[in-house]
Amino acid sequence: MRIAFAGTPAFAAVALAALLDAGHTIPLVLTQPDRPAGRGLKLRASAVSELARARGLPVVSPRSMRERSADDGAREAMQALASAAPDLLVVAAYGLILPQHVLDLPSGIAGRSGVARAINIHASLLPRWRGAAPVARAIEAGDSVTGITLMHMEVGLDTGAMLRREAIPVEGNDTTETLTARLAQLGARLMVAWLDEAAQGLWQATAQPAEGVTTARKIAKHEAWLDWRQPAAVLARKVRAFDPQPGACGRLGDGLLKIWLAQAVAQAPTAEPGTVLVAAADGIRVACGDGALVIRELQRSGGRRLHAADFLAGSPIAAGARWQLAVDEHERI
Repeated sequence: MRIAFAGTPAFAAVALAALLDAGHTIPLVLTQPDRPAGRGLKLRASAVSELARARGLPVVSPRSMRERSADDGAREAMQALASAAPDLLVVAAYGLILPQHVLDLPSGIAGRSGVARAINIHASLLPRWRGAAPVARAIEAGDSVTGITLMHMEVGLDTGAMLRREAIPVEGNDTTETLTARLAQLGARLMVAWLDEAAQGLWQATAQPAEGVTTARKIAKHEAWLDWRQPAAVLARKVRAFDPQPGACGRLGDGLLKIWLAQAVAQAPTAEPGTVLVAAADGIRVACGDGALVIRELQRSGGRRLHAADFLAGSPIAAGARWQLAVDEHERI
């Protein structure tokens, strides 16, 4: 089958590799342009771009697909997509809005529910967590399960009819990074299996339920600041949800610290929220609005991620020290 592919991060690269390994022809890959990354802010190609070029696939990287100006690359991308003459467009975490004329361009695959032209691999059990950050929001909310939904693409925000849907558990130690990696494998497997079914014209779609709709808005950097007045269980979920980006953080004295690994524990209210109760090799215990957060791994600004014992060896923290409760949301993280 001739499949045009649109995706950007590692989550999408897993799906692209699976399509290639299954023997599908990929005449064109759309991915976002190279972005500055790392301390040196050097331009870095997306995971999809790196894989596509390694496999010898043609790649286009428009800044937009809306054809708003002559220099955003949209017209070139549309011409390349038309020339590729795909049967289907498969999209996975692309990150750019695709107008209806783009979704309508593939010739399509006929099935019991009409013609499929553009299919999205979405990392949630729709209609829960429509939007940009479904994995992080599922962890942050304390969901016990999430999954993958294959759906028809349309101009609405993840509103299309569902083709396949499969759940997996959210483990107690899952971060956005680890859960995304597992979901990437599931999404790739479901996509390849659906294509086998679609080739026989057997597929059919189901409308999303009207109930249970939630929106997974993009993670804003200011959300990474921990408010110690919240329950420890809420803060522990935030730490996992914001790993690897943007990283949960707080200010202790004059130091900005990122918190990468933490556990909520029961704790009688013996001190004000944000107070360091114990600073030991096995963790730094901080009073919260309910319970305490034991920080196991943290990082100074410009430093490396360190276990609590290694951190304290170089930067001792005294019991009674106070984390700042409120931080200016515009302060640089």
